[in-house]
Amino acid sequence: MNETLIPGQDEPASTAVLDITGEKCPMTFVRTRLALDVLPPGGLLAVRLMGEEPHRNVSRSARALGHVILADAPQRDGSVVLTIRKKEAASASA
Repeated sequence: MNETLIPGQDEPASTAVLDITGEKCPMTFVRTRLALDVLPPGGLLAVRLMGEEPHRNVSRSARALGHVILADAPQRDGSVVLTIRKKEAASASA
């Protein structure tokens, strides 16, 4: 399994990197969802994945949950890095 979830060393504490190039669907989004769950609202997650199906499914699922895809960057090795901003916390109504 090729998975890494680490805070960015030169980045704000609310930034994480997830390498799921060795994962297959549906585990690609399961791992992405778990990584997003531990980030604070507005936190950034850079997800490196391989293949058209994981790329499509992770992007679609993240958007469906209210997160924002900030960047979609193809890499030389054929992988793609998605930068996802976690949705802001819903404000409580009085």
